Amino acid sequence: MTTPPLGLQRSANPKPAYRMDAMLLGIGTLHFVAPKPFDGIVPDRLPGSRRFYTYASGVAELVTGALLLSSKTRKVGALSAAALYLAVFPANVNMCVLWKDKPLLMRLGAFARLPLQIPMVLGAWKIYRNS
Repeated sequence: MTTPPLGLQRSANPKPAYRMDAMLLGIGTLHFVAPKPFDGIVPDRLPGSRRFYTYASGVAELVTGALLLSSKTRKVGALSAAALYLAVFPANVNMCVLWKDKPLLMRLGAFARLPLQIPMVLGAWKIYRNS
């Protein structure tokens, strides 16, 4: 069996990339529209202002989402997404610590975020492999 010419090759299903892209663009936008909740989970140990980290992670999410849009940049976007999900993990752990006095449902939501990072990283890796 021969490989079809470059322009006629079948591309991987872009739907997973588009779903991840929509999530990243939405959450990235929220970092600028409503930054206070994100400021509140930035670990105190980090130098500088919390708002800097909120905006920096918002920019990272927007750029990563934009990279996932195009098949030409999807591979680097997928790697960026995996790295981003790993980079924000400490903030999610910090949320669990900080929310110890919040209502039970909020605490459960915070703890549920931790294992959800695994399928998000694996999903980004799968997009990378299939792009």
